[in-house]
Amino acid sequence: MKKEIHPTYFPQASVVCACGNTFKIGSTKEKIAVEICSSCHPFYTGNDKVIDSAGRVEKFKTKRAQAVAKKK
Repeated sequence: MKKEIHPTYFPQASVVCACGNTFKIGSTKEKIAVEICSSCHPFYTGNDKVIDSAGRVEKFKTKRAQAVAKKK
């Protein structure tokens, strides 16, 4: 590798989430602020929900069923 062209690597960089969770990772930045992490993300916490505005999910499912039926 060429010398003096690579950024400084911090093996114990601190990540701070908006929810208050902190953890360490390796990064080229010493401190990283994030809005969402695995402790507060709905996918990982199991609190995810489908918001159906005006029946869009049902509308999609019926269109999908019709498309599959036409192929057969």
